[in-house]
Amino acid sequence: MSNYGNLPAPSPEAGLSKYLSEIRKFPLLEPEEEYMLAKRWVEDQDTQSAHRLVTSHLRLAAKIAMGYRGYGLPQAEVISEANVGLMQAVKRFDPEKGFRLATYAMWWIRASIQEYILRSWSLVKLGTTSAQKKLFFNLRKAKSRIGALEDGDLRPEHVQKIATDLGVTEDEVISMNRRLSGSDASLNAQVGQEGEGSMQWQDWLEDEDANQADDYEAKDELEQRRALLADAMDVLNGRERDILTKRRLSEQPMTLEDLSGEYDVSRERIRQIEVRAFEKLQKRMTELAKEQGMMASA
Repeated sequence: MSNYGNLPAPSPEAGLSKYLSEIRKFPLLEPEEEYMLAKRWVEDQDTQSAHRLVTSHLRLAAKIAMGYRGYGLPQAEVISEANVGLMQAVKRFDPEKGFRLATYAMWWIRASIQEYILRSWSLVKLGTTSAQKKLFFNLRKAKSRIGALEDGDLRPEHVQKIATDLGVTEDEVISMNRRLSGSDASLNAQVGQEGEGSMQWQDWLEDEDANQADDYEAKDELEQRRALLADAMDVLNGRERDILTKRRLSEQPMTLEDLSGEYDVSRERIRQIEVRAFEKLQKRMTELAKEQGMMASA
C-alpha cells in the first residue's frame, strides 16, 4: 500500500461500520478526471494520482467483498484482499483503452478475493479442478435454485441434481456442503450500531446477477486462451504479428489505410497479410490445443 499513500484499512477491532463510513468520504471521479489521473500515473508514476484512483474505488472493492461473505473468513480480511486487487488494477490500468477503471478493476478485485478464499480453505483438500472450484463458489446458488435451503446434509435427490448440474461427483457435493454449512451470516445483521446511518450486510452486497463461480471460471479460461495465443504467435513473422495485433487484437484497431501508410504498401496487401496471418494463427492454436488435450488425458 505504500506505493499509493496511506489508505484506510478495515480491522475487526475498529469495526467495519467505521471503515465503511470512512471510505464513503472519498469522492467519485468524473470520467475526464479519472482519465487525467490515470495518465499522470502511467506517464509520470505520480503516486498522488494513483492514491486518488484507489480511494475513489474503495467502495466498489467493499461492495464486491461483501458478496463473498459466508465462507467463514473475517470480513475485514476479505475487504483487505479486495483492496489488494484494486491496487493491482490501478497499477495496470491503461486509460487509452477507452473503458472506465471500475470495469477493469472488478476482474482484479474478484480474482484477488477468490484466490485468498481458496488459499484459506486449503486448495489441496478442496481439489484443484475447474469443476471443484466452481462447486466451491456456486453451491449456495445451486441449493437455492432447487429449494434446498435447510441446514445439515442434503437430501439424496438434491445431491444428485447439484452434482449433475455442476459436473462433480455426489461425494464432492456432500463434502463441500458440510464444509460450508453453518458459516453463513444473516443478510439483515447490522453493521455497527443501530440508528441513523446504520447499514445491514445486504446493503453492501453485489448485484444478484453477479456470479462469482462464472467469474472465476471465465478468468481461468481467459488466462488459458491468452497463454495459448501467446504461444501460437510464434508461428508468425514480425510483420504478420504486428499487423494482426493492430488489426484484430487491439481495443482500437487500426484501419487498412493507416497500416498501408505505415508499411508503404497497398491496402489490399495489408488485408492479404492479415488474412494469411489469421489463418496461420488459427491453425497453430488448434494444434496446440490438441497437444495440450492429449497431454492432459495421458
